Amino acid sequence: MSKIKIRNGKLVQNAKSLRKNATKEEKKLWYRFLNSLPVKFTRQKVINRYIVDFFCAERGIVIELDGAQHYEEPAAEQDRMRDAFLADMGYTVLRYSDKELNANFEGVCQDIWNHLGI
Repeated sequence: MSKIKIRNGKLVQNAKSLRKNATKEEKKLWYRFLNSLPVKFTRQKVINRYIVDFFCAERGIVIELDGAQHYEEPAAEQDRMRDAFLADMGYTVLRYSDKELNANFEGVCQDIWNHLGI
């Protein structure tokens, strides 16, 4: 995995703000699943020029939770470019809609578990 470090103070401040103001879906996934796993996840992690919702450095996994706005242009195109950039860095990007998380929480958790290989 390529580990290009770009220190961007504005992104770091934005990430801190996003952690404090997490969506209800982000809180649900974090408190009911991710923070109790045997591998470490971080929330709102700055990776290069992006802030990702959840990141597991040990497994190279990025998890993104998408609200409705992510399915409209230009946000959808920006997500595709972001996913390609992160994949080029060697990361696996897992995307789940907020709707999917709420309707099938156990299935989302199982899919994440399967990708972690633990």
